[in-house]
Amino acid sequence: MVHVAIEPKAFPEYVAAVIEAGGQVVPMSQEVKALIWLDYSQPKALADLLDENPQIEWVQLPFAGVDAFSEIIKRPIRFTSAKGSYREPVAEHALALSLALMRIIPERVRTQTWGRQFAESLYDSNVLIFGGGGITEELVKILAPFRSNVTVVRKRPNPVSGAAKTVSFDQLDQELPHADLVILAAALTAETHQLFDANKFALMKNSAYLVNIARGPMINTNELIEALNSEVIAGAAVDVTDPEPLPDGHPLWSAKNVIITPHSADTRKQVVRLFSERIRENVGAYSSGFGWVGIVDPVFGY
Repeated sequence: MVHVAIEPKAFPEYVAAVIEAGGQVVPMSQEVKALIWLDYSQPKALADLLDENPQIEWVQLPFAGVDAFSEIIKRPIRFTSAKGSYREPVAEHALALSLALMRIIPERVRTQTWGRQFAESLYDSNVLIFGGGGITEELVKILAPFRSNVTVVRKRPNPVSGAAKTVSFDQLDQELPHADLVILAAALTAETHQLFDANKFALMKNSAYLVNIARGPMINTNELIEALNSEVIAGAAVDVTDPEPLPDGHPLWSAKNVIITPHSADTRKQVVRLFSERIRENVGAYSSGFGWVGIVDPVFGY
């Protein structure tokens, strides 16, 4: 039987998932070789625990993004993440934000007058998705009924099923001017940190919209505010911000045509259910030696 430690204190659902996969949850000790780590905000605590327990062979991390653990994942240990686990609720949220932007809902919910008639449609629109993981795959599927012309920009330009075109990162600047909607769904790495800045916004149509359901630091916040207020782009919706949480009174709150949601694309209830399934899969994989899901590539950083 596989002995698994869960740190910090686990939800009962996670304990049940380990047991259902044929494992047993035990306190951390020098005999434990499998660890489920739940606290994204405490990378140093994880590093310290691994220093104290060099026998650990596998660590399951809690989210799709592993940027907080960028140094830790270089260790000679198998790390798995939750990439792909939350694809459905996050893609759903991205769609909701996109439709709200293109129907100028930020303007309508604030006004107290009849105002102007305006709407852009997702039907037959050009959509650029930056990133090529599970969220992107789900987005391509749910955009299909809108007949959207989807271009995926990803690190490795392997084709994404359903996308009209898949290109590599170095072609981003060539593709941005054609997009009516740009959705950020990539991992945060040194390469993508603050990638979307004034230069990228200037390449976009002034009628284009930006949606970020990836990581806040992928966007230069001050330059996004300037792009919105100067109408360089038509609007933005962000579920993630830099800084995060976004402080009360921050200028982004009052920027033109912006929607801000509090990192709620996947709620606690959804995360517990979906991460439980990832635990079941990978505890089973640890026991059998095959079937791993969400293996982290330390070179690419996700």
